[in-house]
Amino acid sequence: MAHASRYTIRKLTELEDMAAKHGYSQMGESRFANSELETEQTGLSHQRLQPNVRQPFAHKHGSAEEVYIVLSGAGRVKLDDDVVEVSELDAIRVAPGVTRAFEAGGAGLELLVFGPRRDGDAELVQGWWLD
Repeated sequence: MAHASRYTIRKLTELEDMAAKHGYSQMGESRFANSELETEQTGLSHQRLQPNVRQPFAHKHGSAEEVYIVLSGAGRVKLDDDVVEVSELDAIRVAPGVTRAFEAGGAGLELLVFGPRRDGDAELVQGWWLD
């Protein structure tokens, strides 16, 4: 790990797993790099979903646009009323106000998520993706 006033380097897999911290370890892993990377304007998270698992809640942002990149695996994403298949190296842009949640396929799903850092901009939506 190197740190200087002009840059910060952190290994994403060594950041605190917020899914485990909040009782969602059966879903997978969720690591947010914002404070650890000392970002001021950019939000970044690393998400891993276990095989055949759906995120337990959806979320949306009031003003932040996000980009999700599928690093490995495959699955589906629900974007408002649309359900779309996604696979490795797909990039998904999600506009502000769009409710979203992911579901992993049989090999699991690993995502890297980027967007502007806007604390308090996210709204969690429970019980949203029902079959």
